[in-house]
Amino acid sequence: MSKHAVFSVLGTTAALFEAPGAMSLPTQQRIWALARQAQEWPEVREAVPGMNNLMVVFERPPQRLDALEARLRAAWDTARPLALGGRVVELPVVYGGEGGPHMADVVAHTGLGVDDIVELHSAPLYPVYALGSHPGYCYLGGMDPRIATPRRKVPVLSIPGGAVSIGGAQTGVSASAGPSGWNTIGSTRMSFFDPAREVPVLLQPGDSIRFRVERVIR
Repeated sequence: MSKHAVFSVLGTTAALFEAPGAMSLPTQQRIWALARQAQEWPEVREAVPGMNNLMVVFERPPQRLDALEARLRAAWDTARPLALGGRVVELPVVYGGEGGPHMADVVAHTGLGVDDIVELHSAPLYPVYALGSHPGYCYLGGMDPRIATPRRKVPVLSIPGGAVSIGGAQTGVSASAGPSGWNTIGSTRMSFFDPAREVPVLLQPGDSIRFRVERVIR
């Protein structure tokens, strides 16, 4: 990651502001603060927090991108971490078995036993940094680096909704069925996205997830 913020254009309708430094909760909280501020600017239709970045979508293609870039950089310099008072949602997880087909790969990479991996994975309180990838999917922070496992060289064509997976230094839960390059170690019955609900997505940035061990299948 660059030591300086990076500004880049996404077509004619959006731009991406990438925060400097390593990904961390205080940095992400500054991203939330920047998003809240940028959302009020007349030229911005939507400000969408990502992982260590912010996407701004324009009402119309701006005539002066340099002015918008300067405004974002100035706002970032003065932004203070925004601690959102979110909910803590507990997710019961069945680790291993058919719902965790890649547990053996995490064991092989880390050199840890199944019980150690489950203990380390279920111990933290994971803050929701951002939503993305697909509707309802949460990008989480706080995973123990001892269970970090590289993404799969060949992605899986389809994993079910509720799949609990590890990809690099992150963990997450699939909100719906689809392809994935992450290592699935368990599953939960919790539904993260339901278009029939008044609020379709279960979680928002600032909420937190705690994984509760329902069962371990070896």
